[in-house]
Amino acid sequence: MIDLSGYSTGDFRRGASPLKEGAWWMVRALFFLTPLPWPSGLRAALLRLFGAEVGRGVVIRAGVNITFPWRFRAGDHVWIGEEALILSLARVSIESNCCISQRAFLCTGSHDFASPAFTLDTRPITIREGSWVAACAFIAPGVSVGPASMVAAGSFALADVPPGVIVRGNPAVVVKRTDQPAK
Repeated sequence: MIDLSGYSTGDFRRGASPLKEGAWWMVRALFFLTPLPWPSGLRAALLRLFGAEVGRGVVIRAGVNITFPWRFRAGDHVWIGEEALILSLARVSIESNCCISQRAFLCTGSHDFASPAFTLDTRPITIREGSWVAACAFIAPGVSVGPASMVAAGSFALADVPPGVIVRGNPAVVVKRTDQPAK
């Protein structure tokens, strides 16, 4: 049973001043959480202004929600689809040539159900080079997606994804190696 009267964020720190975070909320509302087709270059520049590391050729579609850009890194030629949610309570690193499809959820935070304080637990996420997190997939706190791997649409990656595989399901399990020919 949860008793939220003793809720605790543990040692979590937001990583920026309230002024910086408030400014980000306004920028995010105007340029990210809108259906307006702002250029990806503008969105990338705004992320950099707030401390994100963003490489060349990054595409950021409308409705992308990145909570704390100062904990976000995207390599070169990354594509982030409409309404993707990147809950960056801890570091989120997306290496080069990766696709994060529409409505994917990269979630760096959860809670300790066994703790009387329902303590916040944050862990980083890494998406390795050449990987694809397909539409509506969920990546859990602390998960690393191996290079050249795919998390299939609607799947829940609750543990690390090995290199060179396709995972599918809830929880996601390996269904194929990416170097195997299609059937």
